[in-house]
Amino acid sequence: QVQLVESGGGLVQAGGSLRLSCAASGSIFRINFMGWYRQAPGKQRELVAIITSGESTNYADSVKGRFTISRDNAKNTVYLQMNSLEPEDTAVYYCHALIQPLGVPGTSTYWGQGTQVTISS
Repeated sequence: QVQLVESGGGLVQAGGSLRLSCAASGSIFRINFMGWYRQAPGKQRELVAIITSGESTNYADSVKGRFTISRDNAKNTVYLQMNSLEPEDTAVYYCHALIQPLGVPGTSTYWGQGTQVTISS
């Protein structure tokens, strides 16, 4: 059973920083890409950032220059460093990964449970 467990959300003032972590655990053969999505109240879930196994990255335009995604392949963990946070960044942040479990020929999509990020003005 593969699981993604997030941590690091919270409440900060505008201009502050937070670091989110997401660890994948279970019987994992390979992790292709890992990433972060977010969903604000009344809005659709949107991509924030993704990182491939080769550490290529892609960011939403709204977070470029403020957020940095990174991963530790040895720990099956992805991080999201969020700086210069704005009230518009308030959302539930979800970890997402494309993983091939041990003994399974293909990959599957996994989601974390979500972590709340609230930015006060």
